Amino acid sequence: MARTKFVAGNWKMNTNKAAAVALAKGVADGAPKSGVEVGICPPFVYLDAVSAAIAGSPVLLGAQDVYFEKDGAFTGEVSLAMLKDLGVKFVLTGHSERRHVIKEPAELVAKKAQAIYDAGLTVVHCVGEKLEERDAGTTFAVCQKQIEELATSLTDAKRVVIAYEPVWAIGTGRTASDEQAQEVHAFIRDFMGKRWNKDFADAVRIQYGGSMKPDNAKGLLGQKDVDGGLIGGAALKADSFLAIAKAGL
Repeated sequence: MARTKFVAGNWKMNTNKAAAVALAKGVADGAPKSGVEVGICPPFVYLDAVSAAIAGSPVLLGAQDVYFEKDGAFTGEVSLAMLKDLGVKFVLTGHSERRHVIKEPAELVAKKAQAIYDAGLTVVHCVGEKLEERDAGTTFAVCQKQIEELATSLTDAKRVVIAYEPVWAIGTGRTASDEQAQEVHAFIRDFMGKRWNKDFADAVRIQYGGSMKPDNAKGLLGQKDVDGGLIGGAALKADSFLAIAKAGL
């Protein structure tokens, strides 16, 4: 099954308003109009400005996080209705920094993923092992457990994306080899085929996230089961991010 590549930039806690708007405009001006989907996840406080900056372009607006409740007394949180009001199309769940730095438990990740899907948005669900887990040979077990956070009632493959991000390769300059990435992506697809069904698994896109850069993007994106990238540092400059996106054509 042909899957359209999806390359998304996660800006994390970077940029100010002027820089966010300039970066968004740079991406919008250079993004391919077809052949690959391109998305960006700015900080919450700049979503409105970035939404305006990419208006009329094929670039999709994403959010880095969300809370699962519809509204109420949840100080500091952001709801799905708020995100949809600003034109957000996809939301990250389970990013390694939320799991391991902010200590977000699996139960909370699962609630967020379900809420995103139920709101009609696309879930980009992040999975991946730490260095000690890879060294211990538990990569597949870790990824499987994290995929199991997604309920099997999430059946629209167009709105479910898995981002495999080996934690040891995020922001470290280390990258999984093309073969290492493909091996884990193939396992993820196979497991999803068993947990859901083969047609669903064949349609789901699996991104690679872990120090993907213009010089290694072609090899990674050329792997059979690598369907795009979740880009961190290289997404903070329009030229490098667009070079990665175009490597997916």
